Amino acid sequence: MGTQSRGGVFVVALADGGRLVAKHCAGANAASAEAAGLRWLAESGDVPVPAVHGYDDGWLVLDYVPAGTPETGAAQAFGRALAALHLRGARAFGAPPPGGPADAWIGLAPMRNEPSAEWAGWYARHRVEPYLRSAVDQGLFTAGQASVFDAVCTRLPELAGPPEPAARLHGDAWSGNVHWAADGRVWLLDPAAHGGHRETDLAMLRLFGVPLLDHILGGYAEAAEDARAPLADGWRDRVGLHQLFPLLVHTVLFGGGYAQQALSAARAALR
Repeated sequence: MGTQSRGGVFVVALADGGRLVAKHCAGANAASAEAAGLRWLAESGDVPVPAVHGYDDGWLVLDYVPAGTPETGAAQAFGRALAALHLRGARAFGAPPPGGPADAWIGLAPMRNEPSAEWAGWYARHRVEPYLRSAVDQGLFTAGQASVFDAVCTRLPELAGPPEPAARLHGDAWSGNVHWAADGRVWLLDPAAHGGHRETDLAMLRLFGVPLLDHILGGYAEAAEDARAPLADGWRDRVGLHQLFPLLVHTVLFGGGYAQQALSAARAALR
């Protein structure tokens, strides 16, 4: 047996020639939250995710998925599969996966999964305001800048578009968690899974430059139309609104230019 490591993720070579991933999860509940999320996303088989072999307070053991290269057909198939996954639904906005903890994580930041019957107020209370307060406490926003985010939260019911049922979200679908595999499929890794608005996953795909995004979105739109659940008119205009959450998380974790990006997205949402 042997191991290779990268950033707390170890690829373990087994005696029989197989490989597993052992991932160190530093935060309380981080391993159990990710395990519950992976199992929830895997239930329907729409989008492939690594199988969970076990976890404890600090470690998660998963299948190893060899990497491939981005391809147009895989991108379109992934878009269709992601639409199907979203439409599997969740019991409420903010609901954790079955068996998952309410106090979970998105990357290195804590994330509270608190169920709610409606999206706008929940998004303001649990996805914008906690990270905004932390950023203000760190001196990353002035009071005047924070008021822009407050205005967005106040107007969220009118900015959010038509009501939708809660979707089954991956929750952290940036390019590093969209894995182009050697088997010709696109896998999802490292979820922050919860019940949410499907436009949030799509906004995250755009935020950090997932390859072949137009093909992914084309496949998504086709599948959503076929399921008689097309994306609501104006969804592209709401991308910045849904990017506020990851941008504020990155602001709190990394500062730098993320604060300005978050502020620009908030101002754009109000136009």
